[in-house]
Amino acid sequence: MPTLQKEETIRSIVEDLKACSAVWIVDYRGLTVKQSEELRRSIKEADGTIKVLKNTLTKRALAELGLPSMDEYLHGPSAFVFAGEDPVLSAKAIKAFGSKNKNLVIKGGLMEGEVLTPEQVKAVADLPSREQLIGQIASAIAGVARGLAVSISGVSRGLAVVAQAIADQKSAA
Repeated sequence: MPTLQKEETIRSIVEDLKACSAVWIVDYRGLTVKQSEELRRSIKEADGTIKVLKNTLTKRALAELGLPSMDEYLHGPSAFVFAGEDPVLSAKAIKAFGSKNKNLVIKGGLMEGEVLTPEQVKAVADLPSREQLIGQIASAIAGVARGLAVSISGVSRGLAVVAQAIADQKSAA
């Protein structure tokens, strides 16, 4: 490949790395064309993109951005999954596809400047998605607010009951 073309590819990888929230590296050997298309579709639905890139060019792009070396995972055929806004979604898509297709192997990943092992990538996939976490937090906040409202109304209701009891006693006397 001419040097100019390599440099253009490296620039493209750098842009992809800047734009993504995480990168997952997988070994795709043994997948049929139909399975590869299914994998691409599931990753796209999870707001990610998958690209087959040269490991040496990816190493240069990582170095250019000052990101940690991923040499232990950059060997053999590698496909790179660039996660969208929520890295959990693409990790879930890879893990789900890998559970159905044993030919897909998670090699590792990079998230928030840290290199992740295959086990850590699978652990990320087990996390709730961003939307689920926001829902859980909103539910917790609503529960606290509801409890506070019940407590506050209980105090005023108790005061009203006592005041009514005193009024009843005075009118009876």
